[in-house]
Formats: sequence, C-alpha cells, structure tokens
Amino acid sequence: MTLQEQNKLLYARAGFGISIADYRRPRPIKECVVGLFPPTTPGRLEMISEEEWAENSPKAMKELTDDLMRKEKQKAFRERAKDLNQLWVQAMVEAQYPLLEKMSIFWHGHFATHTANPYFDQLLLNDVRKNALGNFGDLLRAVSKSPAMLQFLNNQQNKKAHPNENFAREVMELFTLGRGHYTEQDIKEAARAFTGWAYDGYGMFVFHKGQHDDGEKQFLGRRGNWNGDDILNILLEQKQTALFISQKLYRYFVSDEKVNDKHVQQMAKHFYESNYDIAALLKHMFTADWFYDDSVKGAKVKAPVELLVGYQRLLPIEFRNQNTVTYIQRVLGQHLFNPPNVAGWPGGKNWIDSSSLVIRMQLPQALFMSKELNLDLKPTEQEIMMTHKVNQSTSPNKNVRIGQAIADWSSYVAEWKGYGRAELPKAMAEYLLPVAVSNSQLNALQQFCDKDNEEDYIKSVSILLMGMPEYQLC
Repeated sequence: MTLQEQNKLLYARAGFGISIADYRRPRPIKECVVGLFPPTTPGRLEMISEEEWAENSPKAMKELTDDLMRKEKQKAFRERAKDLNQLWVQAMVEAQYPLLEKMSIFWHGHFATHTANPYFDQLLLNDVRKNALGNFGDLLRAVSKSPAMLQFLNNQQNKKAHPNENFAREVMELFTLGRGHYTEQDIKEAARAFTGWAYDGYGMFVFHKGQHDDGEKQFLGRRGNWNGDDILNILLEQKQTALFISQKLYRYFVSDEKVNDKHVQQMAKHFYESNYDIAALLKHMFTADWFYDDSVKGAKVKAPVELLVGYQRLLPIEFRNQNTVTYIQRVLGQHLFNPPNVAGWPGGKNWIDSSSLVIRMQLPQALFMSKELNLDLKPTEQEIMMTHKVNQSTSPNKNVRIGQAIADWSSYVAEWKGYGRAELPKAMAEYLLPVAVSNSQLNALQQFCDKDNEEDYIKSVSILLMGMPEYQLC
C-alpha cells in the first residue's frame, strides 16, 4: 500500500472514514496513530438527569395512584431512549477523536444489554466511553456493577438462598474467557460469589452483605472465600481472557472472516503484559506492518451505524425527522441499545442480505438527493410486548419514509471542482471506495451521471459511487 492508502485504511477502521484534507496530505502512520487518542477522559453524554430518573423510578411509579397517568409517564420515559440514541450518534458525527466512539460501539456490543430503561442505558454508556480506551479490568468492573447489566442478567435476584447463574455464566462465556474454558461447577461457584450484588432505587451499585454467600468456593482451580471482585480478578489473571478479547478486536478492526492466529497471539501477549491497557494494544495493532497488508483492504463490511455516521461526517445532513436516525438503524439491523441478544450483534457478512444490500445501495440517493425510500420497519421487542398486552395477535410492520433530509454539499463540491469529467470518477472512487474498481465499471457509471453542470456532475458521481456494493466494505 502507498502511504495515502495506509492513511485511508487506518481512518476507516479506527474511525468512520478519512476526511478529504487528511486524504490529500498523508502523514507517517505513527504520527496518525498518536493523533487518534484523546488527551483527556471524555465528557459524559447526559440526556436524562438524575431528577428525571427520580420522577420515573419504580419507587415514584408505586406512589402514583392514577393508573392512566402512570402508564403515560412510563411510555414517555421509554421514548427518551430515542433521544439518547440520537445524542450518541451526534457525538459520533462530531467526534474530534472518532476512535473513542468506534471503541465504545465495540464494547457496547461486547457487553450487550437490553433494559428498556434509558437512564440505565445512559449510565452504562458513560461507563463504557470513560473506559473504552483505558484499562479493560476497570471497564469490566464498571460494567459488571452497572444497573443495566445487573438488571439484564438478573443479578438483582442473585441471593444466598437462591443463586442466579445468568451473570456468572455470561461474564465467562461472553466477556472474558470464551466458551469452553470453564466448567458448569465454575459457574455455580462464581454465582455464589456474586450474590448480594445489586442496585438501589437511584441506579447506584449496592452490596447486600446479608444476601451474600461468604462460604468457601472453588473457582478455576483456586479455593477461597471469594466475592464478586475476586472472581473478576481471577478471570483477568487468565491469559485466555487476553486472547479472547484480542480475537474479537482483530475481527472488529482487521478482518471479518480471516483471522491470523500468529498476529492474534502477538496481540494477546502484548495485552496481557500491559495489564490490559486497551490503548497500548490498539497502538500495537495500528502500527503493525501486517495491519496494512493488501489483503486487509475491503476485508470488513461496514456496520449500519458506521455507514450512517460515515455519511454524515462526509456530508452534513439535517434530518427533518430526527427519528430517521433510529429508523435506519432498525431497518439495517443495528439498533443502538437494542442488541438482538446477550451476545450482541454478530457483525461481518451478517450485516448483509439481499434486502439490506438493496436498501444500503438506495440510501445515498434518499439522504443526499431527498429521493423518498419507503421501508418496512419491523416492530421492536418492546412494541411486540405492548401489542400483546392489548390482546393483538400480530405486530404489523410499520411503513416509514426516508428521504426528508437536507444535505450541505458546499464544502464537499468545492474540494472536487477543477477535475476533468474523464478523471473525476477515478479520483473520487480512489477516495470513497476501499478497493479498486475497473475502468469499465467507471465508464458504465458515467452513463447515469447528471452532466448539466460541474456541481451536479460531482454530486451524481459521488452518489453513484456510494451506491455501489464496494462502498459497503472498508
């Protein structure tokens, strides 16, 4: 790869794409990598205040004697999930350090929860963003004690007399070791250690000593009066944890399908010896020669949120209906704060099927040229539950219209003026697409371009390139 191609790949994988300015002024990789990391801890994303949560907490709802008012308040509070979703997407679009948000999306899928409580989601999101580039041990402890995780995996019900094994199982299978590196007995013993972990009415972690099993436990071959923190520490002592996380990060940043075991082993060794320093691991990966091998180009499918944010960072878009942001997520299969299950989104080729590919290829015209696109929006799990509560046997798809958006083309068009009509498609394809396309493809594309004037030509070439299957890769 040329240095320009290396820069382009790095910014696509570590963020949401390279700016035209950075693309035209390539810099040494080590200099680029240093600039990916924010110098300070990120600020919190606050959509829901503690006061608002207090007014909508279970305790407050119990005190409401009017059933209709209670239901209306609960519905209105659940709707705040859309606001939180849009706030995070906007933070991605405006991010000065997009790697922070890219890693936050990774951890959001790794520590998947589904709570239907936007305040708990907000608390977890801020824990994730705070530690996304920090220490994995700190992140693991913070997430494990968050009300979202405690609720989602039922540790609120994990008590000495009746241990609940859900969290104990998933913390090993999905968050640290991976399947096959523990026994059923290890799960039972770990569940005993996590008894008493809960949260209070304000969403704060509490330890109920009277509900904790303080007896001796044997876990991963070690015996002691372990508590929950001890279990997490023992898991972090396992080299398998560093390997499991490194494997997932390799798939996330390098290749969906082909995993080079040698490179993953190098990553895991570096990760473990650095005491789980996430930033150090990423710097190791982003500066490795193998990260820029030609085989890496186009080896990943863009996730829906990555695609959506990439559009908005390329061209500022004003949505007339802010729900468009969540509509696109739902249609393409990555609705933030609503993972399909505890394992998160599978990613890779799972993002693409015949239906979603057609929608992806039509989206640029809908977003940038206000060409309407009608979509069938599948109901969320919450909507299905609500319709069932009122004795409806089915939850019909909702038809939504995308395309009511205004794009600001001014600065983008200015960057491409002066190119001849014959050379513009090739130059623009080299910038927008992760892999090379043939001259015959570019010649065919020109047949559909708007040639009335230079500005319209630039716009149409861009939109046609973004509608190509190759644009779905990175």
